[in-house]
Amino acid sequence: MHIIEGFLPIEHAVGWTLAAVPFVAIGVRQVGRQIRRQPELRMLLGVAAAFAFVLSALKLPSVTGSCSHPTGTGLGAILFGPLAMAPIGAVVLLFQALLLAHGGLTTLGANLVSLAVVGPLVAAGVFRLARRAGASLALGVFLAASLADLMTYVTTSVQLAWAFPDPAGGFAASFAKFAGIFALTQIPLAISEGLLTVVICNALARFNPRELQDLNVLGRREARV
Repeated sequence: MHIIEGFLPIEHAVGWTLAAVPFVAIGVRQVGRQIRRQPELRMLLGVAAAFAFVLSALKLPSVTGSCSHPTGTGLGAILFGPLAMAPIGAVVLLFQALLLAHGGLTTLGANLVSLAVVGPLVAAGVFRLARRAGASLALGVFLAASLADLMTYVTTSVQLAWAFPDPAGGFAASFAKFAGIFALTQIPLAISEGLLTVVICNALARFNPRELQDLNVLGRREARV
C-alpha cells in the first residue's frame, strides 16, 4: 500500500475504479450538504484531510521490498462519517500519485477502495458500536483508528491475492502471503495510529467541544477524551 502504478491487471484496475466512483460521488454530496449547513466545520474537515495526507504519505519499508504506512482516515470517518472520506481520500491519493510517486493513476481506484472506503467504514462502525457499548471516547477512537488501519491492509491483501493467485494454493495462499508480509509492520503501525488519533481527538475535544458535540462525537457531559 499504496499499490504502485501499473501493478494490477487492467481489468482489475478498471473494476476497482468503477467500484470506487459511487462512494466518491455520494461523499461529495454529503460533505457539500454538511458544510453548507454548518460552515464552521470547514476547519475540522481540513484537519481531517491534512491528517490523512500526512500519515498516508509516511512510507516505511517492509519485508520483501514492500512498504507500510499509517492511513489517517479513521479521524475523518469518526468526525464526518465514512462516506466523507471517499472524496478526501481521492484528492489525497491523486496528489500523492502525481507529486510523490506514491501509488499510481491506474491503481487509484483500488487504493481508494482500501484506504478511503473500507477503512473509514470500519472506523465509523467500530466507533459507534464501542460508544453504544459504553466505551470511553478514548477507547472508541483507539479501536476505530487501529482497526481501520488494519482492515485497509486486509483489503489490499485481498486485492493483490485476487489479481495474483498462488499457482499452487490459489487465492487463499496468496492472501496469506500478502497479509503476512504486511502484518509484520502494520500491526505496530495500527496501534501507533490509534494512539495518535486519540491524542488528536483529545485536543479537538479540549479546543472544539461544541463542534464535536454537534457531530455527535463528544457527549454533552464529556469535556475531553
